[in-house]
Amino acid sequence: MTDAVPRLVVAAPSSGSGKTTVATGLMAALAARGLAVSPHKVGPDYIDPGYHALATGRVGRNLDAYLCGPELIGPLFLHGARGCDIAVVEGVMGLYDGAAGEGELASTAHVAKLLGAPVVLVVDASSQSRSVAALVHGFTTWDPQVRVGGVILNKVASARHEALLREALEAVGVPVLGVLRRAAQIDTPSRHLGLVPVAERRASAVEAVAAMAAQVSDGCDLEALVTLARGAGALSGAAWDAAEALGVTPPPPLPFPSLGAAAPRPPLRPERPRPQAPDGLVVAVAGGEAFTFSYAEHSELLTAAGAEVVPFDPLRDEQLPHGTRGLVVGGGFPEVYAAELSANEPLREAVAAFALGGGPVAAECAGLLYLCRELDGLPMCGVLDAGARMSERLTLGYRDAVAVSDSVLAAAGERRRGHEFHRTVVEPGAGSGTAAPAWGVHVPDRRVEGFVRGNLHASYLHTHWAAAPGVARRFVERCRTS
Repeated sequence: MTDAVPRLVVAAPSSGSGKTTVATGLMAALAARGLAVSPHKVGPDYIDPGYHALATGRVGRNLDAYLCGPELIGPLFLHGARGCDIAVVEGVMGLYDGAAGEGELASTAHVAKLLGAPVVLVVDASSQSRSVAALVHGFTTWDPQVRVGGVILNKVASARHEALLREALEAVGVPVLGVLRRAAQIDTPSRHLGLVPVAERRASAVEAVAAMAAQVSDGCDLEALVTLARGAGALSGAAWDAAEALGVTPPPPLPFPSLGAAAPRPPLRPERPRPQAPDGLVVAVAGGEAFTFSYAEHSELLTAAGAEVVPFDPLRDEQLPHGTRGLVVGGGFPEVYAAELSANEPLREAVAAFALGGGPVAAECAGLLYLCRELDGLPMCGVLDAGARMSERLTLGYRDAVAVSDSVLAAAGERRRGHEFHRTVVEPGAGSGTAAPAWGVHVPDRRVEGFVRGNLHASYLHTHWAAAPGVARRFVERCRTS
């Protein structure tokens, strides 16, 4: 089976060159022309896909060759792009930067090659003129399998500056597909882990995406970019499907709608009607401003495994959803909302009662903090005999891990690849009281991490369940029998 989804990858020589502005603006600009745009992000980042979703009206999806393996990049891409007119993939870091010590693995270049997609290189031209030719020449010739189909020049000072840049690039033979002038910064505020998520900004995020769309529409050749994407050719293989990954009979296919010409628009949630579990098995999934980090495939796998996924907001809801049999508390920024989370005492008590009563709980990073005794001195759920606090040190990177203990997510000895991304510390960091460690982490150092007690699994490690779909089945089965 093959699929010729038009597609391109937006990359850059380094972080800070303007990839997110260009990629998000391009998505929104194409959507405004009536195209159904499939948004994707290379790597594990949760925040940029929120802006992509706002720009396109579709769930932003990650393509991570480290977490999921190179073999799943094509299928996951086709799953997200089903029914779309075009796909835009935002890269990560510099074009050739990947997992540390792993060569090209998980780099933007690696994913572009796996997708057979042309690359558009966004170059910060603010401090150069003729040197831009040497830079672009190096990036276009470093790996002959990476096809750089054009350049977008960012932060160009003037018409004279643009003329000098274009003259220099003529000798390289790479088309200039856009020129973005230096302008007042689009309102995309950052803090300790990157951009502020869309869910926290609401109206201002809509305005920011609209500004990105206008900037790209005014400065880029959209027709040339679409033509480049259409030249990507067919992609072999079948689209990933949660039910097929679990070996269960999938429901009848539903169309993925084209959403019309208005952009930007709020993301749809979900893309398909939410099915109800035949036995009413509810898995409550934390959301709202404090818990924005999740991969769409996790909920899809839980649904395919027989659960009804019901979101709740720990900032506002005072009880867990009716009939909750399992609880998933993913990543986010509880440290920013510690006071509000602490003030919601009824929900904290409900979560503690559920977890301490043996209810299956899967908590990642922010979820781990929420289950601790306290966060920055403020009471949390008190499920774990551990305290959490903000730190000056950023913990960031891919991890190779082995399950130390049997849990709702893994059997002891199973290997997982994950990612850590936080500026907090939990003390103790692994096991306490009656809890055992969750993971043995082997990259970059050897240590144990996280907590397992009965049906509770809590750790800093973010994983992508598409790489091990049996996780969802294991969790739902535990929900069914507990």
